[in-house]
Parts: sequence; structure tokens; C-alpha cells
Amino acid sequence: MMKNLKMTVYGGVQGVGFRDAAYRMARKLGVSGFVMNEPDGSVYLEAEGEKEVLDQFLAWCRKGPITAKVEAEWGPPRGAFSGFRIG
Repeated sequence: MMKNLKMTVYGGVQGVGFRDAAYRMARKLGVSGFVMNEPDGSVYLEAEGEKEVLDQFLAWCRKGPITAKVEAEWGPPRGAFSGFRIG
């Protein structure tokens, strides 16, 4: 089942290549969406794909920098994305 996953990752995730690594993993998994830095030092990701694949992406994000904390919110797909990009 297709789902939308919104994640905010806090704690030492800017300036360490997290966005680029998330981009590569999203492309590898075949999910669409985007990743971007936020002014507060967090990283925001929004992704769409099959629930099982998004579960893998979420698990990967949770293995990020040791200080990272991930907040995730599931929802219905919006169908607004083509590919995955860095914002």
C-alpha cells in the first residue's frame, strides 16, 4: 500500500552529509520525495512509496548520526513527487 512519510531528524544532522546520504538511500529504495535542511538545525524529509519500503527508509534514518532523533508521521500519499531531490 502506498503511503506518505514525513520525518524530521534532529541532533547533529547538518554538515555531516546526512542529506546526500538520505538522497542516495531514497534513490536506491525507489521512493520519491525530498530532503532539506531546516533553519533550526534539523533535517526534514518527505517520502512516498510502498509502506514496506518506507519502513526500510525510516529504519535507515534512525541509524543516522548517534545523536539523531527522528520524529515520523504517516499519511496517505499525495502523489506530488517525481523522483527524489535535495532541497
